Amino acid sequence: MKIDFVILWVDGSDPKWIKDKEKYVEKSVNGSESDNRFRDWDNLKYWFRGVEKYAPWVNKIHFITYGHLPEWLNLNNEKLDIVRHEDIIDKEYLPTFNSNVIELNMHKIKGLEEHFVAFNDDMFICSKMEEKDFFSNEGLPMDECVQNVIISYGNKDQIAHACLNNIDIINEMAVVIFTEDDTDKNELFKTIDKLGCISKFDYQKPIELQKRIKAICQAYKVNIDNFTLQYFIESCGTSMQDLMNEIRKLIEYVGTNGTIQKEDIDKLSIKQIDSVIFDLTDNLGKKNIKNAMEVLQNLLYLKEPIQKILINLYNHFKKLYLVKLALKYNKDVTQALNLKPNQTFLVSKYKNQASYFNEKDLRTILQELANLDYKYKIGLIDINIGLETILCTYCS
Repeated sequence: MKIDFVILWVDGSDPKWIKDKEKYVEKSVNGSESDNRFRDWDNLKYWFRGVEKYAPWVNKIHFITYGHLPEWLNLNNEKLDIVRHEDIIDKEYLPTFNSNVIELNMHKIKGLEEHFVAFNDDMFICSKMEEKDFFSNEGLPMDECVQNVIISYGNKDQIAHACLNNIDIINEMAVVIFTEDDTDKNELFKTIDKLGCISKFDYQKPIELQKRIKAICQAYKVNIDNFTLQYFIESCGTSMQDLMNEIRKLIEYVGTNGTIQKEDIDKLSIKQIDSVIFDLTDNLGKKNIKNAMEVLQNLLYLKEPIQKILINLYNHFKKLYLVKLALKYNKDVTQALNLKPNQTFLVSKYKNQASYFNEKDLRTILQELANLDYKYKIGLIDINIGLETILCTYCS
């Protein structure tokens, strides 16, 4: 029995793909168009290595792509079949940015075996697997029935009714978890309160994050002072998962009895884009165009889409402008910026950075960034050149 693998992949940093996505995809209520859903984490090679090591018996790997391909991919491998969207999806439905549409057309892949396994690029084979793990001797899939409740993301009353109507299925086969930043006591809240349980999780404050990271370092006999620890959190964000990933790299790098330095964080850690935008704006405020351009080029080198950089830069300058107004009219900066409890440590940074600019400068920069966004979208200007021009003009 021959078994094929099918895998979907997208390069979220491809300029042509980004341009098509911006043209055709509207903002949705559930965030399904978010950049994070399409970001390439540069780990696809590990998927192929896992197949090569743990499932070498695979017949063919059908690699479905918008058209872009990883530079390292060996296109001459006899087991590899490149499938572009237009090969399996009718032209009238292209371009598509919806994995459901692609999966519904998988059966059109030329030469696809009757028995195949579909993967997403975040599903890895990490231990030895055999054909019988996927199909029985009779060729039947080794699977189990899952009943799905199809509901609307946008209407919480509909979700509440769907939960009520399908509570027997949910109780028997699933654990349903809802996460909300702010809880309104609507129909959905009342339904969950009646059928399940509601838990409140407060954001960890900066001091709590620092204590947890410091405890991890101490457990591995690694030193880090308070100044470096604060810089680490400012650079890598307040997500505990991100902080755990980054501190492990640093611990392994400095070794037992070693000390983590600011330079190590700059060298090894993946900084959140908000932190890098802080660095960029700092250099602009100090009129250091050379360093500002280096920060911008580093962002581009890390495959951050230029449109995303523009939006983040605009939002950052908008916050600086709000800080200026809050200080001018004696308002609370934390409320003006709508900061979460675990972000209050940023207030001093925003205040300090806002001091580099006057209100007029900030209004001018915001207007120029908005104009650039408009002119780029109607094809009047190259966005890279436009952004560099704005930065250089301010620093001149």
